[in-house]
Amino acid sequence: MNCDIAKSILTGTINCPPSKAYTHRAIFLASLANGESTIINALDSNDIIATINACTNFGATINKIENTITIHNNKLLLRSTFIDAQNSGTTMRMAIAISSLFDKPITLTGDDSLKQRPMSPILKTLTFLGAKCSSYGGKPPLTITGKISGTKEAIIQGNVSSQFVSSLLMIAPCLKEGLIIMIKNNLVSKQYVDATLATMAQFGVNVDIISKYKKYRIDFQKYRGTAFYVPSDFSSLSLLLSAAVLVGRKLKIKISQNNLPQGDNIIINILNTLGVEVTFDQNTISVNPPQKLRGGKFDLENNPDLLPPVAILALKSNKPIEIFNVSHARYKETDRISIIAREFKKLDLFITEKEDGIIIQNTGILKSTKFNPEKDHRLFMAFCIAGMYIGNCTITDSESVNISYPDFIRDITKIGGKINETV
Repeated sequence: MNCDIAKSILTGTINCPPSKAYTHRAIFLASLANGESTIINALDSNDIIATINACTNFGATINKIENTITIHNNKLLLRSTFIDAQNSGTTMRMAIAISSLFDKPITLTGDDSLKQRPMSPILKTLTFLGAKCSSYGGKPPLTITGKISGTKEAIIQGNVSSQFVSSLLMIAPCLKEGLIIMIKNNLVSKQYVDATLATMAQFGVNVDIISKYKKYRIDFQKYRGTAFYVPSDFSSLSLLLSAAVLVGRKLKIKISQNNLPQGDNIIINILNTLGVEVTFDQNTISVNPPQKLRGGKFDLENNPDLLPPVAILALKSNKPIEIFNVSHARYKETDRISIIAREFKKLDLFITEKEDGIIIQNTGILKSTKFNPEKDHRLFMAFCIAGMYIGNCTITDSESVNISYPDFIRDITKIGGKINETV
């Protein structure tokens, strides 16, 4: 499906969706835990359905009623040796690690996009721990045969994706020998390891942090069933805030919070740097942007999902916006750096694409265009917001939003967005 986008003004109140990262983690850990777990305010999206299906294959009994998920662990009783992670890299990488706890070959695959994403770091570590792993050059489809055993020390590469580290952390308590995890190279997206550790703690597991982001020790423990409340997704919030800056008029965004870490909350600091006043009123956020943003340089090494929402803010900036230290954004659902560079050149922006980032300079003239996000959900939403600012734009692949924010188009049109889906 395509979308025709007209110039829009967004006003009123919009609810920020629940966190995809925390929903994934809670479902996986609940499926490893003793007893019953309830996940409250869970995100409902295609990626989450992929994780639910994977955990059902691993033996969990899962009941979902609207945004509440109840999970019973059946002691890793393997129901199927085939897992389709669809488009979800998080599902794939965490399911790879859990597959190594079984003594039967398990095959994991996904859609065409996921089959291009690297899995070698976790495969190499699991092989060291005793698993047999086969793949297509380190990419899906792949087959894992366990069982692995703990060891004094296992090394995992950290400079491609933090999901490899998170997946290893999550299975470590299940190993009778425990595990010491050493992270090789500089860890990217550190916030998501913090999210994993925080979720593990809520399920009753303690991790000894020997050296933060470098070395962790996890003894044999049992996850305990719990009630887990999923907070709002600050990656999605950043897109809504960018929309408020570009096309909002007294727009309010409602969020739900708890004390779980969310590294993407640096979007508030980024907006402040650009000259945007951000106001919190209990669980509501609103912005007061200037006529033109200031521009700036932003290190997104730990926040690659902020690349699209920060990039589109260049449309309203009178100085360049530079995003750097985010080369791992090339290994997301798409190569987000190259696609943003390609699509923004259509708008008559000055673009400098670098290996680890991009510089975007507004020329003062913005051309209408047809955006191609290449089925990337975050790029689709970012280009929608850009289209509402520019006017008379078309965007392909509207179905991609089902991955992380299925109600995006509905929610935006309710508050004034002029988005018309066409075949």
